[in-house]
Amino acid sequence: MQTRVTKAKTKATAKAGGGSVRKLERNCSIARTVSILSDGWVFMILRECYFGVHRFDAFQKILGLPRATLIARLRKLTEQGLLHKAQYSPNPPRYEYRLTRIGFDLYPVMIALMRFGDKWLAGSKGPPLDLIHTTCGHHCHPLIACSHCGEEVLFGSVVSRDGTGAGRARPYAWASRRSADPTVLERRRPSMVARALKFIGDRWTLMVLREALFHDVSRFDDFRTRLGIAPNILADRLVRLAREEVFQRVPYQSSPERFEYLLTDRGRDLSGPLLAMLHWGDRWLSGGKPPLILKHLPCKQDFSPLVVCDHCRQPVQASDMKYRMHYRMPELGAEEGNTRALK
Repeated sequence: MQTRVTKAKTKATAKAGGGSVRKLERNCSIARTVSILSDGWVFMILRECYFGVHRFDAFQKILGLPRATLIARLRKLTEQGLLHKAQYSPNPPRYEYRLTRIGFDLYPVMIALMRFGDKWLAGSKGPPLDLIHTTCGHHCHPLIACSHCGEEVLFGSVVSRDGTGAGRARPYAWASRRSADPTVLERRRPSMVARALKFIGDRWTLMVLREALFHDVSRFDDFRTRLGIAPNILADRLVRLAREEVFQRVPYQSSPERFEYLLTDRGRDLSGPLLAMLHWGDRWLSGGKPPLILKHLPCKQDFSPLVVCDHCRQPVQASDMKYRMHYRMPELGAEEGNTRALK
């Protein structure tokens, strides 16, 4: 994706392992959003909330989480403002956990990730869910659209500049290094969102992708300079992303041998989910000061990226969606092929 940004200067650096390690990182609404979703347990709880699960016993039965883990994550989501507790039984006091406006607003991000997973990661079995947009009554294949002109936002059609929230700050709190492991997140139900998170679910992988997608970075030394990342960590992420066919490794120098890491079609398609995350992070986690301002080149206007139905081009909301399951979920009484409303 093209960009026109001014490189911010770091205020503090420290030498470690022969490289420069930045103590402060570029403010990034995408990173703030992924830091929430990369906690595997938090992700699974939010996913079940969108399927209409609200009560502690139901979460525990479906997810199989240890009681202490479930209590801690529900408390975390409540403190972050994504869920709120609502009493449904006075004696004894019992509560259910309902999505707040902030939590509901994260749904388009999940759908953008699901769309990427459906397209690239579903395999021979195909997607586990079909989405139905009740507003227009059609099967829905969501896309990212410009809030100004309504047209689809394609890779390479956006430029960016610093917003009022640009600058550097201490790194946002993250979960463990690679908590978004599909083998864990899919143990109860298949999830294209979980598989998509494999590509962006840890801090350094996300930052490498951000530089490639939004700042046209493709060479090892440039990634290292811009991110202040240790060489061994950067090499690991680049090799893994090349193995996952997000990057194509292309030689650009023979003596010594050096390579560029160029985005593939699969890699370029990750711009959609990242734009959805940027929009949510700007709205709820930036304090009204977005780090980046986006301009859509076809209409030459600043815009917000919206997740919309490909048929009617209306924004996707959880309350307007139904899904058709292609798998069994006995815990919810849902048989294969059932259509259920998202709540």
